[in-house]
Amino acid sequence: MHGLLRLPLDPFWETLLPGLAIFGAAALLSWGAELAQLEIAQALALAFLALVAVLPEYAVDMYLAWKAAKDPVYISYAAANMTGANRLLIGMGWSTVLLAYWLVRRKSTIQLRPQQRLELVTLFIATCYAFILPLKRTLSLVDTAFFLVIFALYVRRASAGHVEEPGLAGPPERLALLPRSWRRLVTVLLFLIPATAIFLSAEPFADGLLHHARHLGIEEFILIQWLAPLASESPEFIIALIFAIRNNPTAGLGTLVSSKVNQWTLLIGMLPLVYSISAGHAEPMHLDARQAEEIFLTAAQSLLALVILANLSFGLWEAILLLGLFLLQFAFPSPEVRMWLGYGYLVIALGYLANRAFRQSVFELFRSGLARPQRPV
Repeated sequence: MHGLLRLPLDPFWETLLPGLAIFGAAALLSWGAELAQLEIAQALALAFLALVAVLPEYAVDMYLAWKAAKDPVYISYAAANMTGANRLLIGMGWSTVLLAYWLVRRKSTIQLRPQQRLELVTLFIATCYAFILPLKRTLSLVDTAFFLVIFALYVRRASAGHVEEPGLAGPPERLALLPRSWRRLVTVLLFLIPATAIFLSAEPFADGLLHHARHLGIEEFILIQWLAPLASESPEFIIALIFAIRNNPTAGLGTLVSSKVNQWTLLIGMLPLVYSISAGHAEPMHLDARQAEEIFLTAAQSLLALVILANLSFGLWEAILLLGLFLLQFAFPSPEVRMWLGYGYLVIALGYLANRAFRQSVFELFRSGLARPQRPV
């Protein structure tokens, strides 16, 4: 824990309590970001909501990257957390939103808004670049520059849209009824209080997970890859599910798509920057074979998901496909299967692109997504 705030606790509680704090902070941040949608452009609001909602994920990964400069074994943990968070978003998050929508409403398709082509194009560009990382086996400041520029351009383009009344759900729906001055004060507090909790909790939570992994004989890489992202992203998943259940699945899926943009650009780009700052000089993070395989698998999954969403439609069987492939990696965790699973994602993506309608959807995605947005008159 940090300085004077350390209390003598059992190791189990030293891990559980920071984990619960991160979970609660993520929920409060999501509520605050949803309220902020009342003040800013809709596309920017989704980007902002997604950015704020994944701050707990950033805190854990930045701590691991900082430690990696002092202890190289932490490089694998930082890569594990980043790849796990990204694959969890698509494999479980996107799919679960549609499955929940189908179970409650018996509707088997979610349609994205045309404005969300911006997020998809940004993801396509970031994904194509991500395939380079396993080949060069490093994460460097050059990668930081590329991903941060992509993210900055995305936010700039998103800010050109209209301010619209968002579809709020749960506590934010009630808080939105407050007078404007009180609502703004509550929104600020919903950022400051959770941010403080996250800052204090990231280090003991990450170290606690590693301690228990060693104690229980569980591979540390696996625990950091899946349990840490699951704890920090669960509130965001819950909010997306609420949107889907309340017959607004486009907002639910759209929020998770925006989260993927943040994690696949800003999160991965910040790792070598924090690593270099901690080291005291510019130095790349060197990736071993396991980390390179994980990044390749994550990029392959992203490519298939983007090809599927290129026509702005997400169907039930496509959700089952992404969820099934995601779960398959747990049934066959060997390195060889990881590589073959990555190739499988690519083959299926090529199968989709062999269909003329999907090829045209990808071309239209880039044409419309890269077009200069019209500013409101």
